[in-house]
Amino acid sequence: MIPKNIRAQFPILDTQVHGHQLVYLDNAATTQKPLSVVNALSDYYLTLNSNIHRGAHHLAAEATERYEAVRRQVQAFVNARHSHEIVFTRGTTESINLVAASFGRKHIHPGDEVIVSGMEHHSDIVPWQLAGAILRPIPFSDEGVLDLEAYKRLFSDRTRIVAVNHVSNTLGTVNPIREIVEIAHAHSVPVLVDGAQAVSHLAVDVQALDCDFYCFSGHKMYAPMGVGVLYGREDVLGDIPPYQGGGEMISTVSFEHTTYNELPFRFEAGTPSVGDVLGLGAAIDFMLDAGIDAIAAHEADLLAYATERISAVPGIRLFGTAPHKAAVLSFLVGDAHPYDVGTLLDQLGVAVRTGHHCTQPIMDRYGIPGTVRASFAVYNTRSEVDAFVAALERIMPMLQ
Repeated sequence: MIPKNIRAQFPILDTQVHGHQLVYLDNAATTQKPLSVVNALSDYYLTLNSNIHRGAHHLAAEATERYEAVRRQVQAFVNARHSHEIVFTRGTTESINLVAASFGRKHIHPGDEVIVSGMEHHSDIVPWQLAGAILRPIPFSDEGVLDLEAYKRLFSDRTRIVAVNHVSNTLGTVNPIREIVEIAHAHSVPVLVDGAQAVSHLAVDVQALDCDFYCFSGHKMYAPMGVGVLYGREDVLGDIPPYQGGGEMISTVSFEHTTYNELPFRFEAGTPSVGDVLGLGAAIDFMLDAGIDAIAAHEADLLAYATERISAVPGIRLFGTAPHKAAVLSFLVGDAHPYDVGTLLDQLGVAVRTGHHCTQPIMDRYGIPGTVRASFAVYNTRSEVDAFVAALERIMPMLQ
């Protein structure tokens, strides 16, 4: 069960918006941050601010130890075999770009193919196009379920990697990653998983999934913006060239020749965002204290309740009704433009996301310009769902 005082850890939830109590339902875009995360960030800059790894003084040594402790914490959080399989990045987008650029430089050549799902975020489409790959999308049903039989038929001798999301940011579908990986590995093809929408909703075990790469962002799991993680299985990560050049990623440098550092440092060029990494560690502590299973159960209850309530509102069209999904509701109100719906809801204090959600192929699949998206987190409540539905019913006459 979620602790009763959970909302007290998020002062922003007491905000008044246009004279109404804030109902924050934009968690798939970014979650709010608990006091423990804000305090970890503040504490670093007030008491510990220093660059890491090379300093001989106390602050540098202490900052380095805390930074590397978070790497070990992330290792345990996703059950990686080794801490050096954990690379810190700015977020999921940079993690995917790292793999697409480095893996692509070595393995993708003109005419080579990358299998993606038809529900990918643009961040798992464009980097592969930049790498020169031909994309082969896995189709999905009207409910938002991937067609695995069609997926099996996409493999060819030009398939170099499969890149799929764990949870769709628009439809909420939880994809069968283990099965997707098994099929790919049967063809000796590695798999990258975009876990941006998964880690805040369900337990992730990269060894059980058997994926080769797994990416996620801190800001979608109660951590600061600007920090993320790339997990790469040791043999696969160690086989690709560096992504960026600069400090920390080198072993030796001369004008004639450079040798590279060991994992994971060869992929962490330049000064890292140390404070944000420490904030990520505090966010993981927060989630573990709340309980990953308890978070999942709470959000499942909210999703079921919200789906029932919103489905009773005349004129609502839901998109993404897969039997296994995370706490995301994408919908349209009649023929009203999603931006108009979002703007009117904001006037009543309800924060939702509108547009194509960086998933234009999904919108093309349904023949719509975008959706309104309400997404839930650990601090949301049934009473907020009621306020959200009441606001929807109130604005309906304005949308006729």
